[in-house]
Amino acid sequence: MDFMAEYRSKLATSEEAAALVKSGDWVEFGNGTTFASLCDAALAARRDELTDVKLRGQIMYGPLRCVECDPEGEHFTYNSWHSSAYERRLMDAGQAYFSPMVFRNLAWYHREFLRTDVAFVCAAPMDRHGYFNFSLSAGTALDMIGGAGKIVLEINPNLPRVYGAYNESIHISDVDMVVEGHDEPVPTVAKRPPSAEDTAIARNVLPLIRDGSTLQLGIGGTPDALGSILAASDLRDLGMHTELCTDGFLDLYKAGKLTNKRKSIYPGKGVFGLATGSRELYDWLDENPGLIALPIAWVNDPQVIASMDNFVSLNSCVSVDLYGQISSESAGLRHISGTGGQVDFLTGASKSKGGAAVICLASSRVGKDGVRRSNIVPHFCGEIVTSPRSQAYYIATENGLANLAGRSTWERAELLVGLAHKDFRDSLIAAAEAQKIWRRSNKR
Repeated sequence: MDFMAEYRSKLATSEEAAALVKSGDWVEFGNGTTFASLCDAALAARRDELTDVKLRGQIMYGPLRCVECDPEGEHFTYNSWHSSAYERRLMDAGQAYFSPMVFRNLAWYHREFLRTDVAFVCAAPMDRHGYFNFSLSAGTALDMIGGAGKIVLEINPNLPRVYGAYNESIHISDVDMVVEGHDEPVPTVAKRPPSAEDTAIARNVLPLIRDGSTLQLGIGGTPDALGSILAASDLRDLGMHTELCTDGFLDLYKAGKLTNKRKSIYPGKGVFGLATGSRELYDWLDENPGLIALPIAWVNDPQVIASMDNFVSLNSCVSVDLYGQISSESAGLRHISGTGGQVDFLTGASKSKGGAAVICLASSRVGKDGVRRSNIVPHFCGEIVTSPRSQAYYIATENGLANLAGRSTWERAELLVGLAHKDFRDSLIAAAEAQKIWRRSNKR
C-alpha cells in the first residue's frame, strides 16, 4: 500500500484542523509532553466564534492558548486529569477545573462514559509502515483519543520513538488529519537538587530494597535522592516497572544497577507508561530495545504489580493525619496535583512477596511567611484524601519509617508522632488525646 499517498491526502494546516471543532464539543489534548501547540493556537484564534467548548488534558507545561485567551471562560473550559504547576496556577485563577480519577481507569472512562469529538495530539513522524509513535505518552495517548470523532496528529520530529507491545502507535488509516510544522523542543523537567530531608528519607527507605527488587519511583526530590543513593550502593539487578519514567531510572542504568534481569514479567525490559525529564532521558528511551511502554491500565493494575516479587513502590504526598489518611493532591482546598497511580501501587506493592509500598513526606515545611508548619496533622480540614487510612502502609519522613498496616488508631498516632518534627510532637500528642486516639500508657 502507498502509505505516503494517504499521508499526503490527510495533510492539513492547523487552521483546517481547528475548524473541525464546533460549539459544545469536547476536545482532547492528551499529555503535556505531546501537546499539539499549533492546533491549540489555531483553536484559540477561533475564540469569538465558539461557545461551550470543553477541553481535557493533563500535566501541561503551558501555555494553553485556548485558556489564556479566554480568562473568563466564556468560550473554553479546561479540565485537567492531573495537574502540573502550570495547571495549578490556572486553577488558582479560576481558569481550570480538576477531573478526579484513578489513573489506570483512564481508558475505561473514555471507552464507557466520555465523549470526545476532536482530539489533537503530537506524535513522532510516520514510519515506512504507516505508523505514528506516541512517544513519551505511549501509555495513555491512544486510550485518550482512540474513541474521538476526529483524530488530528501534529507531527513533532523531536519526539523519541519508544517500543511497546500495543497502543504505543496509531496507523495513518485511523487518522483524519496530519499537521506538520511543529518545531518546538519537547518539554523537559529539570531534576530538583534533593534537600537534606529528601536524602534522609531516601536512606530510611533503602533497607526495604534488595538485589533484584523491581521499583516504581514517583516524581520529586525523594525519588531522585533514592536514585542517587541506589546508584552508589552495592545493590544489583534492579528492575523498572513504573507509571512515570524519570531521570532517576537513567541514573540507575548509567551506574549499572538497572538491568531488569530478575523481573518475573518482561524480564530484561524496563516497563513504563509515561516519561518526563531531561533530553538525555529522552535520548535513552529512543528506540531502546531494553525499554517498553505499555498502557497505564496494565502498568498500574494492582494484580500485575502484586505478581512481581520484591516490588518496592515509592510515592510522595502533601500531608498525613494522625489517623493515617494520606493527602497527595491538595493543601487544604487548594488543588495541587492528582491521584495518579498512588492507590494502585499502594495496593499492589503491599501484596508483592517481599514488597513494600512507601509514602514519603518531609515532616514539616517552611511557608513563604517564614513560619514552619507540620506536614503531619491531627486531622484533615478540607484536604482531599488520596489514599484512605485503610490503605496506608509504610510512611517515611526524615525521622524514620513506620508501617501502619493493621495498626489501631492509638498505634498509628504514636508511630506518626514519632515521625513528626520535634517542634510539633507535644501539640500532636495533645490533639491525639483530645481526639481519644492516644493511649494513656503511650510514651511521650
